[in-house]
Amino acid sequence: MIMSPFTIPPHPLAQKAAAEVMERVHAYMNMHPESELHQCGKMFGVLVYDSDKYLAAFSAMLDGSYHHEGFVPPVYEMTAPPIGTSKAESQRLQRLLFANYQFVNGHGETKNLLEIFQDEKPIVPAEEWFDAGKKTKTLADKEKLPPSGAGECCAPKLLQYAFTHGLKPLALAEFWVGAPSRTEIRQEGCFYAPCSGKCVPILRHMLRGVQMEEIEREKRDFAKPHILFEDEWLMVVNKPAGLLSVPGKSDEPSAESLLGAKAVHRLDQDTSGLLVLAKTPEVYKTLQAYFQRRDILKRYESVLECRTSRIADEGEISLPLLPNPYDRPRQMVDREHGKPAITHYRIRERRADGTVFVDFYPLTGRTHQLRVHAAHPDGLNAPMVGDRLYGTQGERLMLHAAEIAFEHPITKEKMHFCISSDF
Repeated sequence: MIMSPFTIPPHPLAQKAAAEVMERVHAYMNMHPESELHQCGKMFGVLVYDSDKYLAAFSAMLDGSYHHEGFVPPVYEMTAPPIGTSKAESQRLQRLLFANYQFVNGHGETKNLLEIFQDEKPIVPAEEWFDAGKKTKTLADKEKLPPSGAGECCAPKLLQYAFTHGLKPLALAEFWVGAPSRTEIRQEGCFYAPCSGKCVPILRHMLRGVQMEEIEREKRDFAKPHILFEDEWLMVVNKPAGLLSVPGKSDEPSAESLLGAKAVHRLDQDTSGLLVLAKTPEVYKTLQAYFQRRDILKRYESVLECRTSRIADEGEISLPLLPNPYDRPRQMVDREHGKPAITHYRIRERRADGTVFVDFYPLTGRTHQLRVHAAHPDGLNAPMVGDRLYGTQGERLMLHAAEIAFEHPITKEKMHFCISSDF
């Protein structure tokens, strides 16, 4: 029986193995000051088998090589195509490459990448994301090929080696070592679940026939949000952490479904605080226009894991954001293709435990904007406490929508609500 590779934090056996691998990698970095790990780190992984033995892997190549002592080899070692190859020939070679990546599962069945990804939705590349509606070529028209780099991540490499060598997996974990990533949010020593775009389809195949340890699902508070104001046109509520703002893919309840009104803006499921809902289509459109024109004041409270004392008491963060096409729902910083995202912040308290209590004032409203701006090395380099996507998972995400002010779209009354967190 294996603990799910999607479980964060991972099994203690995997955490112990990861600590040993991190120590080895740090020793390697000390001996190789020219290593790429000093400029941008890399994802490493461990797979524990028996009780105290483990395999180790790194994603793709490390310092120009697929082979380093103490790490499993690649599933398939690809070679670079000849220089000057035509587009048609390049595509033929790419399909041949994908066909040579063969993965076995717990039933002993083998599939290549083309077979694994044939029923997956095509990945929208970064340069097309925000212009998707303007393109004449739709998703349905795109050739369903695996994303670049599929099959080179740690988890598939580790499972493939284990299955083909008769080893019984017990626990698996992936973690970042080296300098933080400048696009995705990846921090030294943090554990991450396999990426949704490249790894999950492969693992879905590979884990068939493998008995998985049942993990008790997190119990969420699905109580109705507390209504602070309501009239015939709109309502303002305090949404609890764990409740969706709008209906998702699952059958989980949401603020909209519980209250019978339409959310004008969204709070992440893990975020608590003030949410405005409209009760008529006309009010919804007007309030939406307020948000688009930035006519609404919003203040959030958060507690950050402060990694450096160099954070100024007050400042502005400007990092353009883009949905990570290979790891939804995570967002990434993309200075070429991302949309502008601007946040003002003010530190209210530097605490003895090394955390800081901060007020955030978002001037734009991108998905996960505050979470990315807090965690990114070019932002505050201080992930929010409990952030399972961009930091370290905890009891809850320490992010609360504490204050909102706007003009009532019908009565023109000045509306102002403030409800502090208990952080």
